[in-house]
Amino acid sequence: MAKKNKPASGKADKAKPKNLHTISENRKARHRFAVLETLECGIVLLGSEVKSMRDGRLSLDESYARVRDGEVWLLGCDIPEYRQATIWNHDSKRPRKLLLHQREIRKFAGQAHEKGLTLVPLKLYFNERGVAKVLLGLCRGKKLHDKREEMKKADVARDLRRAMHRR
Repeated sequence: MAKKNKPASGKADKAKPKNLHTISENRKARHRFAVLETLECGIVLLGSEVKSMRDGRLSLDESYARVRDGEVWLLGCDIPEYRQATIWNHDSKRPRKLLLHQREIRKFAGQAHEKGLTLVPLKLYFNERGVAKVLLGLCRGKKLHDKREEMKKADVARDLRRAMHRR
């Protein structure tokens, strides 16, 4: 009986997330900001918000995170009301608490406050256990010339891929 090749360390298994169900991705954030660091964190939600998210109704555009009283809050995230929830529905633009350890809050919030960086949600998804998670990025705003430079690099890379494909 043949044995399956296993990686030497368990780190290779942890590097790739297995079954993530992405709900929403903030694609504009990658264009507007340079992402320096990322952190996965939980989010406090109401039942009707989870139902609405499972329907795929969520917008991370114009959303950001702020630290208030030692807690991190997600602001500007739009989760539309769930129709079947009737009187127990939620406010679509309410601030939502993000779940982080105190050392993570100190580290990220300290960097964001001292260096003038921004906490931006990059992706919201359900992990393999069905728990909603937010991928939060510590970002620096890009200048117009940075965006132009990045677009030039992408064009050159695209042209190279096309040329290699033709051969």
